Amino acid sequence: MTLVALALGLIGPVAGAAPVAAADRVPPTAIGFPPLTTFYGRGWGHGVGMSQHGARGRALAGQDAATILAHYYTGTTTGLKDPATTVRVLLLDGFKATADKPLVVHGRGGAWSIEGVRATFPANARLTLAPVGAGSTTYHLRVVSAGGTQLYASLRSSGVNLLPGSAAATLQLDSKGSTYDTYRGRLRIRLTTSIRVIDDLGLDAYLRGTVPAEMPASWPAEALKAQSIASRSYAVYRLHPSDGQFDLYDDTRTQVYRGVEVEAATSDAAIAATAGVVLKSGAAVANAMYHSTGGGATENNEFVFVSPTGAVVATPVSYLRGSPDRAPDGSAYDAASPNATWTTAAYSRAALDAIFDSDPRTAAGTGIRLDLSRRGVSGRLIAVTLTGSLGSKTVSGDVFRSVFNAHKPSADPEMRSTLVDTRPIP
Repeated sequence: MTLVALALGLIGPVAGAAPVAAADRVPPTAIGFPPLTTFYGRGWGHGVGMSQHGARGRALAGQDAATILAHYYTGTTTGLKDPATTVRVLLLDGFKATADKPLVVHGRGGAWSIEGVRATFPANARLTLAPVGAGSTTYHLRVVSAGGTQLYASLRSSGVNLLPGSAAATLQLDSKGSTYDTYRGRLRIRLTTSIRVIDDLGLDAYLRGTVPAEMPASWPAEALKAQSIASRSYAVYRLHPSDGQFDLYDDTRTQVYRGVEVEAATSDAAIAATAGVVLKSGAAVANAMYHSTGGGATENNEFVFVSPTGAVVATPVSYLRGSPDRAPDGSAYDAASPNATWTTAAYSRAALDAIFDSDPRTAAGTGIRLDLSRRGVSGRLIAVTLTGSLGSKTVSGDVFRSVFNAHKPSADPEMRSTLVDTRPIP
């Protein structure tokens, strides 16, 4: 999942906030580039909240879901949310239908209907929506059977709601253009000069298409339970039923939702075993952020969601505290992750000057030196100062990482997190 601080509601004033010194294992660094420079890193993702690979490692070590969650979300308690609570997920936006390329939906697995229409349509019947003319907000709606017989036709503007007729019935949004395109719940189709499609379904039904998209269903049961509770809390934190048309995206802007095709018996069992359980901080549902691989440590939220220039602007969240994520023998719980440790390619001084001069935020000229001393409790970069022939530029650790990734040779490995240095990180 990729997350934006503003969307998470984490931005706010923090009086007297200052970055902490780097962890002992990542000493402050201020360097000029040697003849060849390689960046060494640990982890993948922002590093806040639960490390998914860390949760897997903890489960394999015998920890249950409650113990796993207590480590990653300090001081939280559990509460209950009705598993049938409606979640609104944006599936498709800005779709430009034409007569030759209409929006297409199929009913699957059982009968289905259109809200406000008395007719019921059989499984595999096909609905299409095409504008009456270029730029029109009025659409021809047609439903035909699997054999091609027209079952219904009308003109529509504003919207169309499609309803499955039973628990076994689903709706396939063919126009999604993905192998993951079949959904539980009601599809709300909003019509303007383009088409928006939103899935309205129950909270735990939504999790059936989210948990196995975010964590492999083959992972240990206790890790899947921890993911279920984290994903449920993450979703509930973002519900705003009286405002806007949808609550969540179906991609990494919030958390990934792939619908029916990704559902699995093991993740379904974890969701059922934790039905309705959410994490709470006081009376409020917690913003249970998570990421793929912590690299042996997680980070305070305020040192990750900083301004583009690395200013600490986010309010510290009591349960999103960074800490070491290591077993008693010192090994990282996420050591089995393919991103537990990583390196970039080796670059000449001139190549690195060119990479960072390709973006005005980091363009400091030639002979660039780096100040890598501003780090959080995990060693992740809060800010980086680049000094060269044109002066100095200071950017957040994530801007530094993203500029490098955008302008390095495309075949070269990426910086996968901001837990990075110019020498190996233990």
